[in-house]
Amino acid sequence: MTQRIRKAVFPVAGLGTRFLPATKTVPKEMLPIVDRPLIQYAVDEAVEAGCDTLIFVTNRYKHAVADYFDKAYELEQKLEKAGKHELLEVVRNVIPAGVRAVFVTQTEALGLGHAVLCARPVVGDEPFAVLLPDDLIWNRGPGALAQMVDLAQATGSSVIATQVVPKEQTSSYGIVATSEFQDRAGRITAIVEKPSPEEAPSNLAVVGRYVLSPRIFPLLEATAPGRGGEIQLTDAISALLAEDEVLAYRFQGTRFDCGTHIGLIEATIRHALDHELLSEAAQGFMRDALSELGVLDVQ
Repeated sequence: MTQRIRKAVFPVAGLGTRFLPATKTVPKEMLPIVDRPLIQYAVDEAVEAGCDTLIFVTNRYKHAVADYFDKAYELEQKLEKAGKHELLEVVRNVIPAGVRAVFVTQTEALGLGHAVLCARPVVGDEPFAVLLPDDLIWNRGPGALAQMVDLAQATGSSVIATQVVPKEQTSSYGIVATSEFQDRAGRITAIVEKPSPEEAPSNLAVVGRYVLSPRIFPLLEATAPGRGGEIQLTDAISALLAEDEVLAYRFQGTRFDCGTHIGLIEATIRHALDHELLSEAAQGFMRDALSELGVLDVQ
């Protein structure tokens, strides 16, 4: 896979029922982390990794994501007229110049594998990335996808982001078995979708970043519905293992599961503490709040 990774797929068709009633009108990908929606962090990561075509797989009801990445003529005119040029640049640069957004409709909720397959007409016959916006990965150095793209281009292999999880949590993840693990990467020998702790081949879990060969598309087409009646990306990757090398990669960075309430809170706190303008105030508020709760003894 020495070809440059130019295209990134964002499956954003889910209903976000965990965050109801907020997600009754606001897609979960548009929930804010400090001053930017969750989807923006994934987009920034893909652009940093060199992607210039962003493919959003959405449903027919989710207009907010497309509206966010569209040009806001009236807002831009008002900001320009008011002389608010810094804010104007923020609005204009949600997607940098030279990067395009493409929206594809997933007509039925048939699983992650089906969502990725919906992007095939746009991706074509080239390697591509998949980013699940629910997984926000924070790192002061290169983003997780940039790390993975470098590895994919150096080895010619598909690459899947992984992290070690407690054994009792394996039933919430795709779990891989690996061989020849060196430094941060190892060849995947098996992948199982949400195994029980007793059946899990390891505690190395797949998280929401993938760099995949286009060979995954015909394998997805041949994949029968699995757990929950959905087409599982994990099953197609398992078939890919018989043909090509697929690497598990332990990325540098901290992953926040923003598909959960606590994950969204953790990501917000982490980004507030790292924010150039808000860090000091956020630290002060946290000290005061913890002191009031009797958790922190402030002298």
